[in-house]
Amino acid sequence: MSTLSDLIETNGHASPADIEWLHLIRADTQLLADLSFADIVMWAPTNDDSFVATALTRPGSAATLFFRDIVGQRIPANLLGQVREAYELGRIVDSDTRDWSEDSATHVRAVPVRRGGAASASRPIAVITRHSNLVDIRTPSRQELTFNQSANELFAMIADGAFPDMDAPSVPRRFAPRASDGLIRIDADGVVTFASPNALSAFNRLGFEGELEGESLPESTTELIGSRAVVDESLPLVLTGRAPWRADVEARGGVVALRAIPVRKGGERTGAILLVRDVTEVRRQERELLTKDATIREIHHRVKNNLQTVASLLRIQARRTHSDEARDALQQAMRRVSAIAVVHDTLSEGLSQNVDFDVVFERVLMLVAEVASSHTTRVQPKLKGSFGELPSEYATPLALALTELVTNSVEHGLVGRTDGEVTITAARTDDRLTVEVHDNGAGLPEGKVGSGLGTQIVRTLIQGELSGSIDWHTLTGSGTEVTIEVPLTWLRRGTAV
Repeated sequence: MSTLSDLIETNGHASPADIEWLHLIRADTQLLADLSFADIVMWAPTNDDSFVATALTRPGSAATLFFRDIVGQRIPANLLGQVREAYELGRIVDSDTRDWSEDSATHVRAVPVRRGGAASASRPIAVITRHSNLVDIRTPSRQELTFNQSANELFAMIADGAFPDMDAPSVPRRFAPRASDGLIRIDADGVVTFASPNALSAFNRLGFEGELEGESLPESTTELIGSRAVVDESLPLVLTGRAPWRADVEARGGVVALRAIPVRKGGERTGAILLVRDVTEVRRQERELLTKDATIREIHHRVKNNLQTVASLLRIQARRTHSDEARDALQQAMRRVSAIAVVHDTLSEGLSQNVDFDVVFERVLMLVAEVASSHTTRVQPKLKGSFGELPSEYATPLALALTELVTNSVEHGLVGRTDGEVTITAARTDDRLTVEVHDNGAGLPEGKVGSGLGTQIVRTLIQGELSGSIDWHTLTGSGTEVTIEVPLTWLRRGTAV
């Protein structure tokens, strides 16, 4: 399915600012559908004087009239006149008609969409249609009447370019309050004129007793949270409906999320709609996750410290030994432990269990520089390409394997030389990581691979732990090249989180 932007850019001529405004409208069409108990369709003008459906939102509070998706389709003939009138005249147009896709009696309201700010006085940029089912007609409840009134006020603000509010901050919509979660209407002074049963239940969770209607919402909430509670600084503006912001109210172990939508008529604020949601359990789970993340980071930090302590002990022991062979073995062990410590240090710095392996490898190369200095060889390591982010399951064995390979290039390929180059090239696709380690040293005899501990470690890590492949070969006159290929199986399975 094409996106809203694609449909507009393909069929029309809207500006980037217009498209951004339509995205803001689209984000709130679910609210409009739930408040009006109707399907909401957004129509964008086309270059051939017609309209194309760019969004369809079905209500969660009523049965839909659209059993098939219409996004991307041209407007039907029986709606074209009404939508064109709303678009050209810039006013809301009501009409009774027959639904064009199903044989159901409907009431259609066409609402022109104007962009807010300086462009609010200009011509509309799109049209929204509200399709209400007239088959199941009954006496509406007070809540349904209030919801419909709220929807009509928002539609009028859309036609004036006053909704969505340009001052509203960009915040995550995950777990944001919805109309079905709870709705409160307040007047310009913050006095509650209506509170849905779900909204009242949410405030009861905070310790409120009695009826909200007729009470000052700011005063009632202040009594609930008390003077010692840590209060969201935007809460007063939300409770009075003066700003289109969101805030949380926390009291007696409960947490209620609020979203304020100021209602304006003729530029003057007449009241506000407050969406209310009990998010006590959600916030509790979020706190548990943060605690677990902090614990995991602390574990990685302590593992890193312990590994660095082990590396330091190995370094001290290497300096005290009188055997060259033992000293070399201890130094190699120290480097291997340090390479693993680098990964844990990186993991301890973030919330994710993924690491930026380019950062890890830069620190690994510092260990290689230490090896080169001990052999009086000046090495110029070069990294080409990018490893990208890798889960810790990949990062630890890969860091250790590359440490071995680059160290071997310095100790064996460049032995006896005052300077040399080691180039590491990383290339990554969606399903495979390829790494080449190339030095300009003497090279290995073709077909022969070292049989030392380092080579065994690399084979075990790449072929055993990462299910990859590794190939050593000599480039004539230009040293040794080692190619590693690792399938990103874990990433494809979605287990790396």
